[in-house]
Amino acid sequence: MNIIDKKFYDLVNNLNSKNIEEVYLEIFNKFNKLNVKNQNTLQDYFKKFPYWGSLSIKDNNYEEIHNRVNVLKNHLSDLIWLYEHLEDYRSRYLLLAILSNWYQYDFEMLSKIMERVYPDYFDLDIVPYVKDAVFVDLGSYTGDTVLSYIDCYEDYKKIYCYEITENTFEKLKENTKMYPNIEYRLKAVGNKKGTLYLEENREGSSANRAVDKGNISIEEVTIDEDITEKITHIKMDIEGSEQKALKGCRNHIINDHPILLLSVYHNYEDIWKIPKMIIDMHKDYKFYLRYHGNTLFPTEITLIAIPS
Repeated sequence: MNIIDKKFYDLVNNLNSKNIEEVYLEIFNKFNKLNVKNQNTLQDYFKKFPYWGSLSIKDNNYEEIHNRVNVLKNHLSDLIWLYEHLEDYRSRYLLLAILSNWYQYDFEMLSKIMERVYPDYFDLDIVPYVKDAVFVDLGSYTGDTVLSYIDCYEDYKKIYCYEITENTFEKLKENTKMYPNIEYRLKAVGNKKGTLYLEENREGSSANRAVDKGNISIEEVTIDEDITEKITHIKMDIEGSEQKALKGCRNHIINDHPILLLSVYHNYEDIWKIPKMIIDMHKDYKFYLRYHGNTLFPTEITLIAIPS
C-alpha cells in the first residue's frame, strides 16, 4: 500500500468509526475554527452558487454541512468504489484531496493537485487525438472550450455548440465564426423533449440554469434525438443538469462510445453517481479526475471517461 492509498483508507476508517452526528459535529466545529475571512468567503460562495446547500452563521443555517455529512457517511461505499475505479494516482490523490476538504477543510491538498499544465478537459496524456472528430459541447458559454479544443487538436469533422442564454449565444457565434463546420443550438439539453426556463444568476451568465418554471422559455432536447451522426466527444458543464443530460445521451454512449468530459462538482453526488451512470450504460470506460478549481472549496472538477 502506497502513501496515497494509506491516507485514503485511513480517512475511510476514521469516517466509519463515527456515527453521523459525530461527523457533523466534527465538521461543524472545524468550520467554526476557520479564520473569519475563510468563513465569510465560504458563506458568500454558497449564497451566490447554491448547488451544495446554504450556509449562514447569522441565520443558524448549516444545510451545506448537513449535505456533505450525508455523502461522507451514507455514500462512503460509493466514494470507495470511485477511488478503486480511477486509473491513475493523480486522480486518486485528487479524490483524497476533495474528501479531506469536505471532512477537514484541508486547503493544502487542493493546492497541490491543481492542474497547471493542460487546459480544462484536455489533458493530452489522457485525451487522445481522434480523426474526424464530432465534438459536442454542452454549455458552450462564449466558446472557450471550443477554442481550447481546436487549439489542442486543430482539426475536426464537426462541432455542435449548445447554450441557453441568448446574449451569450451571440458572443459564442462571434468568437468562433472564423472556424468551419460548427452548428449552434440555442437549446437546453436533458433527458426528454419539452420546455424549460432560463434562471439567471446574478454573478454572471456562465452560471445560468435551465429550470422547470420561469418567464424565458427554452426548448429542451436530448442529444440522442437532436444529433443523428456518430459522436466522438461529449463535454458537459451545465450547472447541475449533467445527470439529466447524460441520460439523454444514452444511445450515443452505448453505440458510439464517445470520450466524455464532464463537470462533476455542481453538487455532492455527481462525482460518484455520474461514473456509475456511465458504467451502467457501457462497462468499458476508464475514469480520470482533473482539477482546475481553487484551494478553499473543490469546484471545477472534471471527470474524463475514456472508452477502452
